[in-house]
Amino acid sequence: MTADALIHEVTSSPVAADIRRALDARWSGGGEPLDEISRYALLSPGKLLRPLMLVASAEAVGGDREAVMPAALAVEYLHAASLVHDDIIDGDDTRRGRASVHARYGVADAIITGDALIIRLFGSLAECPVPDADVLSAVRILARAGDDLCRGQMREALLVPPAPGALGSGLAAYLGMAALKTGALFRGACQAGAVLGGGTPGEVGIVAEFAEHTGLAFQMYDDLLPFLGDPAVTGKPDTSDVSNLRPTFPVLLAHREGGPAERRRIERVLAGGLAPGAALAALREVVMATGALDLALAHAQEEVRLAKSGLGVLPSAEAAGLLGAVAELAVRRDR
Repeated sequence: MTADALIHEVTSSPVAADIRRALDARWSGGGEPLDEISRYALLSPGKLLRPLMLVASAEAVGGDREAVMPAALAVEYLHAASLVHDDIIDGDDTRRGRASVHARYGVADAIITGDALIIRLFGSLAECPVPDADVLSAVRILARAGDDLCRGQMREALLVPPAPGALGSGLAAYLGMAALKTGALFRGACQAGAVLGGGTPGEVGIVAEFAEHTGLAFQMYDDLLPFLGDPAVTGKPDTSDVSNLRPTFPVLLAHREGGPAERRRIERVLAGGLAPGAALAALREVVMATGALDLALAHAQEEVRLAKSGLGVLPSAEAAGLLGAVAELAVRRDR
C-alpha cells in the first residue's frame, strides 16, 4: 500500500469520520472568543491520531464507539492544548500549514485557550456512559499522561544547548524524553480507550505496549521530516529544531556514527551562531554523510514492527488492524 493510500485508509476510516463529526457538533461556531479560538485549535487539518487510537483501542477490546467518543474528544483537547503551548515555547508561527494559535490570536489568549482545553477534558471524560470506576481510571490515566507530557517537554529543554561532551551520551536521554513527550499521550489514549471499552488488564497492557513503540516511531520520524520534507508540505518550519539548538534523533545518530570531524561540526552548529537555514544545511550534510538518515529510518521502522507484533490477540481484528495502520502511518507521512 502506498503512503497516500495508507493515509487515506486511516484518516477516512469510519472511526475518523465519526470523531470529526463529534468535534464539529461540539464546536459548531459562535459563542465567546474562547470558543472561537478553541475551535481554531481543534479543527485544524490534523489526522486526529490520538482520539482515533483511543476509539480503536476501545473497539479492539469489545467496547462501544459512541460510549467512548467523549473521551476521544478529551484526548484531542489535551493534545491540542499541548501544541498551542509548544508553539509558544518554540516560537513557531505556523502549524499544519496555517498560522499557529498564538500567531493569529496573540500569546496571552493562546495560553488561556490551552489552559481551558486542558480543563475541558475532565468534563468531557465524565460524559462517557460507562461505569464510574472506569471513568475514574481513565481520568487517572490521562492525568498521568499529561504529567508525563510536561516532564518530557522539560527533559527536551535540558538537552539544549548541549555541552561539548554531552552529545555522545545524548541518545539515552533522547529516548527517555521521546517516551514521555510523544509516547505519553499515545499510551494514555490507548490505555484509557481499553479501560473505557471494558478491556482486561492484559488487553490494556497490550495496547499500552503498542502505544509505547508507536510513540517512539512517531517522534523518531518527526525528527527526520526536516531532512526529508518540504515545509510547504509539512506545514511547519523545518528549521524549528535547529533554531532552538535542539539535538534530534538523526543528529544524535550522526554524532555517534561519525568521526571526529563530523562530531566537531555538529557541536559547532549546535553551539549557535549560524543562521537557521545554514545550520540545517550543515546538519543535513553530516546526517547524510554518516548514514544516520537511513539508520534513523530503520530504527523508526523497527519500532513500528514491535508495535504491531502484539495486536493479533485482541478480540476485534478490524480495530486492531486500524491500530496497526496508525503505527505504519507514523513512519509514512509528510507531516
